[in-house]
Amino acid sequence: MSAPLPTCAPVRLALPDLEATRAFARVIAGLARPGDTIGLAGVLGAGKTTFARAFVNARAKMAGAGPVEVPSPTFTLVQPYDIGGTTVHHFDLYRVDSPEDTLELGVEDAFATGISLVEWPDRLGPLMPENALLVTLLQGPGEDARKAEIDAGPGWRERFGGSLDRFRA
Repeated sequence: MSAPLPTCAPVRLALPDLEATRAFARVIAGLARPGDTIGLAGVLGAGKTTFARAFVNARAKMAGAGPVEVPSPTFTLVQPYDIGGTTVHHFDLYRVDSPEDTLELGVEDAFATGISLVEWPDRLGPLMPENALLVTLLQGPGEDARKAEIDAGPGWRERFGGSLDRFRA
């Protein structure tokens, strides 16, 4: 595994409010497959956990399940959700000191078999899968507005099709 290298310029999206951030997460949830890793980068309060909550709940809805409580895994470091035969692993690596420390959390198995949402993906270093989707959330022009920059690993750009057009900046 190695850090993803963007093959094209990052895709830039405008997310004018919290509902737009959630809608964006729901789109990505619909495109994600077992074996996918989605890195969620941005400063504290950027919306990474908001994205993760919407993603997990979108997957639950797709599987015919009810709403899921999605706490931030800041202290547990990882929270797995078994949804419709797939495990979604929500990692928060803020308190992790080195990429090697993530091995104790089971990242390699999670990356291989489930769908992984990784807050603070820079902490993975060389363990970040090549085919990862990196979403960087930045402050937008309003209090709840965000901008998203997406670096898509191999295979993701083809999956997007026109699904992100409504968010284009």
